[in-house]
Amino acid sequence: MTLQDSDTAVDRRAAHAPGLSPQYRRMLRTLSEGSVDKHFHPYLDIDWDNPALALDPQDPRWVLSPAIDPLGATQWYQDQPLDSRIAMGRWRQANAIKVGASFETILIRGLMHYVTALPNNSPEFRYCLHEMTEECNHIQMFQELVNRIGVDVPGMRPAFRRASPFIGLAGGYAYVVLFIGILGGEEPIDHYQKSLLRHDVELPPLVQRVMQIHIAEEARHISFAGDFLRTHMPRMGRASRATCSVLFPVAMRWLAGEIMTPPKEFARRFDIPDAVIREAFWDSPRSRQIMSGYFDDMRTLADELGLMNPVSRRLWRGLGIDGRRARYRGEPDRRDFAA
Repeated sequence: MTLQDSDTAVDRRAAHAPGLSPQYRRMLRTLSEGSVDKHFHPYLDIDWDNPALALDPQDPRWVLSPAIDPLGATQWYQDQPLDSRIAMGRWRQANAIKVGASFETILIRGLMHYVTALPNNSPEFRYCLHEMTEECNHIQMFQELVNRIGVDVPGMRPAFRRASPFIGLAGGYAYVVLFIGILGGEEPIDHYQKSLLRHDVELPPLVQRVMQIHIAEEARHISFAGDFLRTHMPRMGRASRATCSVLFPVAMRWLAGEIMTPPKEFARRFDIPDAVIREAFWDSPRSRQIMSGYFDDMRTLADELGLMNPVSRRLWRGLGIDGRRARYRGEPDRRDFAA
């Protein structure tokens, strides 16, 4: 089939599922084809039993980066003996991976609820199913990695874990809010992992491989979420858009805190002083700078969506997540090593 024939087929299907622009439909087709042509399987594309990828509990590469991790940036952590820094880094990495897997289950619940109401021939239906398939693979990949790290971590903080099934269900009804929440959860994880790889932070090779796969496929998911909002939000009424302008920064800050802040068990296990936890999550200037950096792309998107108004700008500042706008998707944050 030629590109022209494919475009004709897209236009023909549009008559049965109206309301989406040709540009958006082409983007969905490109993403769907990308999911078919370039995808990863957790048990085919990772050689889990390769001795070169074996995880060593004493590997110094578990030490948290002082430039990228908010706990690693604290003087208290840097002053600890090497074996303590390794143990804390290993636990934190394992728990962050477990949290990522749990967040993917919320995303899947919301998307599955959303697609059941879509009409026949909807291109969103096909891509959402591709995305959910990839997220299921990510959950398997993340859980396998946690199992092999060998630390019995809890993942999400208790209140968020208990609420997670209801969050996914509610998102299926409020689909614009669902996609804002998807970005609020995916962006901090994506930014953190990209920063580690972009700045050649030494990681255990198996952890690095999992991050590489996740980043590659997450690029499609984040692209879809942004274009989904660009397509659907202009159809909303003025009051709904005003509400979203407030919900957008609130969701970013709330989900970043839930995903990137470890549960209390972490501090108890390693006798981390309360003052250090507060400094790292998120009271110090450096930790607030790290959190702000998670959302450079999201501030640009909020601008594009018309969600930056006097009220919402004050809210971004008040929540400590204002800052620069990325000039292009994924622009590196030059502040990453400004410890």
